[in-house]
Parts: sequence; C-alpha cells; structure tokens
Amino acid sequence: MIQKFANRSAQVTATVVTTILLTAPALFAQGTGKAPVKESMLKVWVLDGGWTMIFIFAAIIGFIALTIYNFMTLTKAKYCPSDLRAALTEHMRNCRVRSAIELAASHPSYLGRMVAYSLPNIDATQTEDLGRDHVEDAMADFTVNENRKVMTWINFLSVIAQASPMLGLLGTVIGMVGAFGTLKVSGSADPSLLAGDISVALLTTLWGLINAIPTIVVFYILKNRFNNLQAECVHACEEMLNTALATVNADTLYAKIPEGLAV
Repeated sequence: MIQKFANRSAQVTATVVTTILLTAPALFAQGTGKAPVKESMLKVWVLDGGWTMIFIFAAIIGFIALTIYNFMTLTKAKYCPSDLRAALTEHMRNCRVRSAIELAASHPSYLGRMVAYSLPNIDATQTEDLGRDHVEDAMADFTVNENRKVMTWINFLSVIAQASPMLGLLGTVIGMVGAFGTLKVSGSADPSLLAGDISVALLTTLWGLINAIPTIVVFYILKNRFNNLQAECVHACEEMLNTALATVNADTLYAKIPEGLAV
C-alpha cells in the first residue's frame, strides 16, 4: 500500500513539474506584457547559421545536380542495350565481324564503342583463338580511358562528402570564436548575447552532416552501378568472341566430344 502511494505521489509530482515547465514561458510573457516573438523557420534553421551557410548550400546544390546527372547517365540503355547486344551476337555467330563493327560504330552506347574499338583486333588467320589476347588488351585500354571520364563526375560526390563536414566545422569554429569574443566584451555569460554565435556553431555542423551523409551513400551506389554496367559490357564482348570461336571451330570442337561410350 505504501509503495503504491509513493508511486502515485511521484507520478503526480512529475506531472505538476512538467506542466509548470511548459506553461512558465507563456505566463512570464503575460506577466511582462510582451507576447513571445515567433521567428520564421528560414531564419531559425538557415539564416542564423551565418555566411558559412552559403558554401554549405552550394555543396548541397552540387550534390543534387551531380546525383541527377549521374543517374540519368548510368542507365542500361546507354551502356549495354539488349537489342544491340543481340544484334552483335548474331553477327558474330555468323562470323560477320565487319558488319558487327559497322553496327557498333553507329551506336553511341558504351557497348557499341567498346566493340568498335576492340573487334578490329581480331585475327582471322589465328583460327584457334582469333587473336583473343589483342582483343582483350583493346578492351582493357578502352575501359581505362572511359573510366577516367565517367569516374570524374562520380568522384566529385566524394569531394562534396568530405568537404561538407569541414565546412560545418569551419562554421562551428567561427561561432565559438564569436562566443568567446562576446564573453570577453560583456564579461558575463548572458544566453541572449551568446545565442547568435551558438546558432552559427550548431547550424553549420548540422547542415554539413545533413549533406555529407546522403552524399557518401549516393557515391557508393553510383560507383557500384557503373562497375556493374561496365562488367556487363565486358562480359557481352567476351561472349561475342566466344560465339565466333564456337562457329569457326565447330568441326574441331564437336570432334572432341564422343558420341557414346564403347562397351
């Protein structure tokens, strides 16, 4: 019984204290005859961050623009379209290498440019492998050259992800320096005097992290997406070469496969 009474008393006390804390600002405003001033969300969450917020929001705009651009660029239609892959494979199955090269050269996709760059290295005199080593070396050269162009735009996201927290930290340092300067001048820790500098310190850190976290996630998503599309194109080229080899060496290939086992 005593325990129940103590628990109920504690609950009542907590309720009363919470009510007083919530209603005290309004009562104080009424007592002084001044209504509380409600500031806009833009000022509270953005403008109070100071001039450092200009650079942070420039980084946010850069993140949005690069994300949209890269997602529009890294699509299967622009890298390894199914219709082009099927048409090229059919040409290679019939050993029409020139037709495959002409078709690939007329297509602006990643796969088309890779095929047009690598298939001219096929050597018809080497019926065993059709000069596979030279073809694969050309494919490797093409991917290195193309990767440099594509990864430049993806790596900009990594730069933004690393710079955003640093810009937030810069704003934090500026805010703390201003706070200590205010303390030095006023000689007292008046919250109303320190509020502006503290807002600069906290808001810049907040927005820097808000921009950095999704930028890191999007960077790795786009990087993996590009690697997968590139690997699919390389696999398609190797599949075409294997198809041509199977056609050229069909008699030799099937000759090695026994029709049955002797009893």
